[in-house]
Amino acid sequence: MLTDLPNLLTLSRIAAIPLLVALVAIHDPRTDLAACALFAAAAITDYFDGHLARTRRQLSDFGRMLDPIADKLLVGAALMVMAGEGRLTNWSLFPAVVILLREILVSGLREYLAGIRVGLPVTKLAKWKTGFQMGALGTLLAGDSGARVIGLSFLPVGAIGAVMLWVAAVLTLITGWDYLTAGLRHASPARPRG
Repeated sequence: MLTDLPNLLTLSRIAAIPLLVALVAIHDPRTDLAACALFAAAAITDYFDGHLARTRRQLSDFGRMLDPIADKLLVGAALMVMAGEGRLTNWSLFPAVVILLREILVSGLREYLAGIRVGLPVTKLAKWKTGFQMGALGTLLAGDSGARVIGLSFLPVGAIGAVMLWVAAVLTLITGWDYLTAGLRHASPARPRG
């Protein structure tokens, strides 16, 4: 179970976090680009671990538990190290906080609902949110300095990443609200009207 390919891909996301943090902390144009590439590779495993688990019929409780944890650890680490290193502008810090708070909210809801045996399925809009969020974080990790390494200095990569992060934050608010209202429906029994 632990050595199934889908679970190994999930574990690889967690294993990538210390290297990602180190690359961001070095803050050299080449390490910024390497951090972007590492983050992109880790983000791609999020798609493949679930896809492979379904197609190979290797679904497991361990994988269902670990996958969202790995996602939240990767996103949280990227946001926190960029904030800590001053790589997020004040303008970008607000959507980062919204994203982190939503992740905590949804985790708490999922834990509560699992205790009463209710699932909280992932919506299509939440998948769009994840796509924008991962794209934004990868772009912000590369930054303008990483773009210069590959000859794209004419692109305002940092600004593009910030705009993408705001789009992700708006989608985060919408999907967070959807999950919250779905969770609250199960939080207390319906009372008869009368």
